[in-house]
Amino acid sequence: MGEESEFDLDTERFARRGYPEAVFCEGKTAEQVRAIAARLRQEPGVALFTRANPDHAAAVRAEVPEAHYDELAGLLAWPPTPPPPTGGLVVVACAGTSDLPVAREAWSTVRYLGRPAELIADIGVAGLHRILGRLDLLRSARAIVVVAGMDGALPGVVAGLVSAPVVAVPTSVGYGAAFDGLAPLLTMLNACAPGVGVVNIDNGYGGGHLAAQIAAPTPD
Repeated sequence: MGEESEFDLDTERFARRGYPEAVFCEGKTAEQVRAIAARLRQEPGVALFTRANPDHAAAVRAEVPEAHYDELAGLLAWPPTPPPPTGGLVVVACAGTSDLPVAREAWSTVRYLGRPAELIADIGVAGLHRILGRLDLLRSARAIVVVAGMDGALPGVVAGLVSAPVVAVPTSVGYGAAFDGLAPLLTMLNACAPGVGVVNIDNGYGGGHLAAQIAAPTPD
């Protein structure tokens, strides 16, 4: 018997759901990621590679040299230019600069899934004036992704000020009692403001994907 393939790509996901498959690179070797990139190069639509380190990026670019790599977010995208944006605006906001890797993963995901997106950094609850100074932009959004670690209070504060749904993304940023993101996760799950949905710790891709779906163009 021949050897089994190391991967079985879901190449019909775009036709089935309207969104392409994303490749989670963490735990995969560079050669495995390169083989997947070679296969996805033959498929229509956007290909995203998340949690990609520099070795993964080099492997993908060996097959598709023009692929865009955001090293801070650990995200690769091919084609390198996002599609023309349609649908409603998605605002991605993060509490602090330490949350930027996860926030940028969410922001890039939104853009490559075809939504207009804005990124706001450093509007944590330690300085409420910073949130209030961004209210016009936040209130113009169809969906908002809020990324925060530490106490994780920011999504509930934002949700109390806007009418759009808030996708909360806890991060593993924080001191010991943050328990690598568990503390902000529990805070977000217990938010008293309605309209807050929560994804997993550090899951910027999942938060961005959900927001992109929420902000999709309304069918005629």
